[in-house]
Amino acid sequence: MDLRALNSLTKYPSIPTYHLLDARNGGLQDEAVVFSGPVVGTEKVDGTNARMILTPGGGWLLGSREELLHAKGDLIGNPSQGIVAALKPVVEALAPVAGDEIRVIYVELYGGKVGAAAKQYTTDPTRYGWRCFDVLVLRDPAEQLGWPAERIAAWRDGGGQTFLAEQELAGAARDAGLELTPRLFTVDAAELPTDLDKTSAWLAAQLPESRVRLDAGAPGGAEGIVLRSNDRGVIAKARFQDYARTLKRRR
Repeated sequence: MDLRALNSLTKYPSIPTYHLLDARNGGLQDEAVVFSGPVVGTEKVDGTNARMILTPGGGWLLGSREELLHAKGDLIGNPSQGIVAALKPVVEALAPVAGDEIRVIYVELYGGKVGAAAKQYTTDPTRYGWRCFDVLVLRDPAEQLGWPAERIAAWRDGGGQTFLAEQELAGAARDAGLELTPRLFTVDAAELPTDLDKTSAWLAAQLPESRVRLDAGAPGGAEGIVLRSNDRGVIAKARFQDYARTLKRRR
């Protein structure tokens, strides 16, 4: 298997912000992502994106958002961000995939020493947590693994990856013994606020503090909320800091 192709095929795509970002100053614009039908809101955990990649024949790899760090049978793992140390026991316990399928379980690893927000979740720098937020299924990846790098990147950036819908995701996480990022609400798309001020206030009311603190002594400041349609066809993120910064500038 071409590991460079596998890495590119399984990288997690960028998620747009709910209110579009202004490339000139990094602030939010008035235009918002359009949803329809039920919209699920989940906590956006502030950690590091990690991948558990299950390959045919019982193989597996661990990766960060950008690179592969460790594979089954390796004697040495890349220690970057504590991903391998925390998740190796987890991926080793997962059931192998069937047939030629490649399955990627995306988790947010947080706490410990993962970034400046770690202290919001724990007072112990040796304590880590992880929550599953998406699962990608590549049912027949042989052809894609043979594509040139440019084609893989264009396919990925164009939405070619097939992520599990909400109900399937819940079942996959349960089968893997993993907790999902906290589900906060399900509302009809018509109920989503679109005004910047109203959106900021509404988001804060939905998640006044993090629901994934690892110990009671941690402050529990939350990063934001991810909005997703039930079929995972539309997804957007709303970070509290983006709204605070934009509204302060406008005032």
